[in-house]
Amino acid sequence: MSPADLPVPDAVAALLRSRRTVHLFEPEPVPDDVLLRALDLARWAPNHRLTEPWRFVLLGPETAATIVDLNARLVAAARGAAAGEAKRVRWAAVPGWLVVTCRVSEDATRMREDYAACSCAIQNFQLYLWSEGIGVKWTTGAVTREPAFYDLAGLDAARETVVGLLWYGKPAVVPEAARRSLEAVLTRRP
Repeated sequence: MSPADLPVPDAVAALLRSRRTVHLFEPEPVPDDVLLRALDLARWAPNHRLTEPWRFVLLGPETAATIVDLNARLVAAARGAAAGEAKRVRWAAVPGWLVVTCRVSEDATRMREDYAACSCAIQNFQLYLWSEGIGVKWTTGAVTREPAFYDLAGLDAARETVVGLLWYGKPAVVPEAARRSLEAVLTRRP
């Protein structure tokens, strides 16, 4: 690939700046070919020593409904029945569900590097879908740490850890931009 084959920098910058976390989705599902392209591109994320530590688990409607119920019960136990039911209604409206996990390593440095690589894979997934007009919400809520969630998603807690539960679909609402200025987060040292 030559530099002439690369995307125009302004187009890349516009994609990066426009991407938003989407909370509300239209009900129609994402076409399978678009989803599979996004997952294929996710795996091109940088990863130390080419460990490719990620695993992607697409959740179908039956599994998603069971997770919706699990989360509604957890929320109801913590904040009351009305809060649990409100969460059930909101989560049941999500058209697409993906779990991203990271292979567990006994080496703390490798685990940190692998987790970062999985986060990069999620960003690749989000950016590609955004370029197709599809929004994503990356959540790490309490339900993702429940043993029952691992069982429902077919995960092995001894071998993998959840990096995120991702919801995806056509945005019903696109939130406004909200970022601090570069000056607020940049320090220069001599």
